[in-house]
Amino acid sequence: MNKAGKERIREAFGKGKAFIPFITCGDPDLQTTAACVREMVRSGADLIELGIPFSDPTAEGPVIQGANLRALTGGVTTDRIFDLVRELRRDVTVPLVFMTYANVVFSYGAERFLGACAETGIDGLILPDLPFEEKEEFLSVCREHGVALISLIAPTSENRVAMIAGEAEGFIYLVSSLGVTGVRSSITTDLEPIVRTIRANTDVPCAIGFGISNPEQAKKMAEKADGVIVGSAIVKIIAQYGKDAAPYVGAFVKEMKDAVR
Repeated sequence: MNKAGKERIREAFGKGKAFIPFITCGDPDLQTTAACVREMVRSGADLIELGIPFSDPTAEGPVIQGANLRALTGGVTTDRIFDLVRELRRDVTVPLVFMTYANVVFSYGAERFLGACAETGIDGLILPDLPFEEKEEFLSVCREHGVALISLIAPTSENRVAMIAGEAEGFIYLVSSLGVTGVRSSITTDLEPIVRTIRANTDVPCAIGFGISNPEQAKKMAEKADGVIVGSAIVKIIAQYGKDAAPYVGAFVKEMKDAVR
């Protein structure tokens, strides 16, 4: 990888509003994950979040928890997910970022994990359970390997928004609502003041995630930020169609991407 992950991520936001789908690796199996990722790319995804399943995913609602459980029961491992990324990188050029939990990286060994990220072509890492104050122990290893450590900002971050934004790299994951991930009928949080504070402190792009499940919501959120992240709605489609999910995922991504343009 000649460019650091943060450069590649920035470019993904350079063509207008970015659409960022999330998928749990190995649900129901890794072949389906690969097929869905390729459909997402064909349908206009600008960057893709790959979830490494974890047995205790504290930020996730029932939809993604179920996907984690199915993937782990099916025997998916971090090593097999790195193999998947190697295989995807033969033809997938959009930025790929891992979303997982600090424990997954710890138990693998941070140095070894980030070395494998750099070697296979992972551009960024999101750890929703890593407190901002404790990011240093991962940050140096991430920087050494050219992988962006992506910060999350939540409605509860309040007086820390400026500080987190000022140190952010890659993109900022702005959490739309309190609570866990999941499809929401409406997003009521007033995100404008948070976005204003972010913009005043950094030029790193900001994408909104958590709860976005239809084109209307996606369009509304894209008007506020630089991109939109959708997870549970996609994981639901995969839960419904299983190994035949790829074309349905592609159709959904295309509809969402058209809405955020």
